[in-house]
Amino acid sequence: MKSLSKIEFPDSIQQRIMENMGTSLLLLDESLMIIYINPACEMLFEISRRKACGKLWTQLVIENQSLTDRMKESVLRGHPFTKREVQLDLSGGRSLTVDCNITPLFVPEAEPNLLVEIQHMERQVQISKEEQLISQNHAVRALVRGMAHEVKNPLGGLRGAAQLLERELDDEQLKEYTRIIISEADRLQELVDRMLGPSALPKKEMINIHEIFERVHNLVRVEAGDSIEIVHDYDPSIPEINADRDQLIQALLNLVRNAIQAMADSGTLTLRTRSKRQYTIGNRRYKLIVLVEVIDTGPGIPKEIQEQIFLPMITGRAEGTGLGLSIAQSLINRHNGLIECTSEPGNTVFKILIPLENNND
Repeated sequence: MKSLSKIEFPDSIQQRIMENMGTSLLLLDESLMIIYINPACEMLFEISRRKACGKLWTQLVIENQSLTDRMKESVLRGHPFTKREVQLDLSGGRSLTVDCNITPLFVPEAEPNLLVEIQHMERQVQISKEEQLISQNHAVRALVRGMAHEVKNPLGGLRGAAQLLERELDDEQLKEYTRIIISEADRLQELVDRMLGPSALPKKEMINIHEIFERVHNLVRVEAGDSIEIVHDYDPSIPEINADRDQLIQALLNLVRNAIQAMADSGTLTLRTRSKRQYTIGNRRYKLIVLVEVIDTGPGIPKEIQEQIFLPMITGRAEGTGLGLSIAQSLINRHNGLIECTSEPGNTVFKILIPLENNND
C-alpha cells in the first residue's frame, strides 16, 4: 500500500485544493521567481496571478533581505523554516505583518521549488472580531425578543384598562389623561417593534447592487444638500446578488443617513463597491463576496462606543435613537452577511460584506 505522501493526485485536484485554501500560497522556483499564487494570495498582495507570475520574490516584497537570504538557503539545503510576525514591505508601499512557513519541494528529475505559506496576522484578528460581532447580534436579538414579550403584555393590559376607564368617564378633562396613557403605550409599543426590526422573511431576487445604491442616493439627495459631495466608486464587474431589495435599501439607507448627519454642513460621502475572493465572514469562508463601503469625512465615532454601536439604544448623537445601526446589522445578517466599522476623525468607514454564493438560504 502506498503512503499518502507517495500518492500523485491529478493536477485538477491539487489545484482545486490550493485555490480554495484560506492560507495565502506562493510557489517559487530556485531563483525565487513566482510560479503560482492562489486566490487568497492575490487578495492579500492585491495583485493578479497573471501579473505576479514571472516576477521575482524581491520585486513583490522589498527591503526584507534576511527573509530572502533564508529562503535561498532553504531551497539550496532543503531545510524548511518558520518565521513569526514578519513585516513584509510591498512594492506598492503597503506593509503586512504575517507568519511565514517556508517548505522546499523536491521532485525527481525536476528543479527544486519553494512553497511559501503566509498567514496575515491582522486578518486573523479581524476574523475574530467578525465572529464576536455575529455572536453579539444573535445575543442581542434573543435579548430583545425576550424583552419585547415581557413589555408587550403589560403594555396591552395598560392600554386596555385606559380605554375601559375612558368609557366610564364623563369629564373631558379626565379623558385627556386616559388618552395620554393610550398614546404613550402606543409609542412604547412602536419603540419595541422598531428594536425587533422587520419580522418578515427576506423576499430574495436577483438584483444589481448598484441599483440599490442609486435608489438610496435619490432618497437622500435632498437631505445631503449642496454642501455634501457624494462620490461613486463602483466595480462594474460585480455580478447580480440574490437578496431582498427592500431590506438592502433599508440597511444601506440607515448607514448613508448616519453618514450625512455626522458630517452636518459639509463633507464628502463615498459609496464604493468591490468584490473579494476567498473571503471569510465570521467562521465561514466564501469563494466570492461583495464589499459595499459607505465612507464619510465627518468627525468620527467616539472611541468609547465604537465597540457597541451595533447594540440597540447606543448612539453618539443627542437626537439619535440608537436603532438604525442595530436594524441594519440585523438585515444584513439575514443575508449571511455582516457590517463592520472603523472610525477616526475625517474617515469613518462602514463595510457591508455579503456572500455572492450560498446567500439564498
